Amino acid sequence: MPANTKARVARLAAAIAAIATVAAIPRVAGATGKPDEARFSMSPIGGVVPCMSADGKTPPTIDVRVERGEQNDRLDIRGRGFKPGIQFDLFTVQNSRLNAAGAPDPNFKGFGMSWYQSDLHANDYGRIRASIRTILLDQIFGFVDKGPTPVAPTNTFNVGFWFNDPADAAACGFTGTTPFNGEHAAGPLAFVTVPNATTNLGPLCTSPVTAEDGSVACNP
Repeated sequence: MPANTKARVARLAAAIAAIATVAAIPRVAGATGKPDEARFSMSPIGGVVPCMSADGKTPPTIDVRVERGEQNDRLDIRGRGFKPGIQFDLFTVQNSRLNAAGAPDPNFKGFGMSWYQSDLHANDYGRIRASIRTILLDQIFGFVDKGPTPVAPTNTFNVGFWFNDPADAAACGFTGTTPFNGEHAAGPLAFVTVPNATTNLGPLCTSPVTAEDGSVACNP
């Protein structure tokens, strides 16, 4: 092989190696040093799968992408395999009903601080598509500053959604209502995120920090 050809091949190989190296580095958002997006799936609640599944048995799937923005973040949620026309209500919540392994958490005592974020509607093909813009990654929180029961700033790093109509889950044994819709008369939890196995924080926290006493919080 001529010397000039060898030199061109060597330069091309070096360029490809450099591109591959850059591609392997996680994207970070400017000066924050934090990932500029989070991607995660949500887990179905087993007992109600037959009431929301298109075929009555196969669990639907939900994938979420959250892109960090300068003033707020964008969450895109995509789902498939749902019963056409079924409706849900999306919340960010303090606590997940499931543990890191995706099993019911025996220590679960309630969802804690919860924020109503969006409605979700399955189309004629059983697919769900929705987007919201708000503060999400590492900083989403709520609090009560005054009143008979003040609540300190509390993060809501998990995402869940509930049946909008309790009747849609009646065949799965659900009775009564939950407060998780605009009328405060929703059905049961349908899908929720699972916490990180190490930090026990939901996936909306991308920057966990451990204090000297071993407690874990999220770096805002």
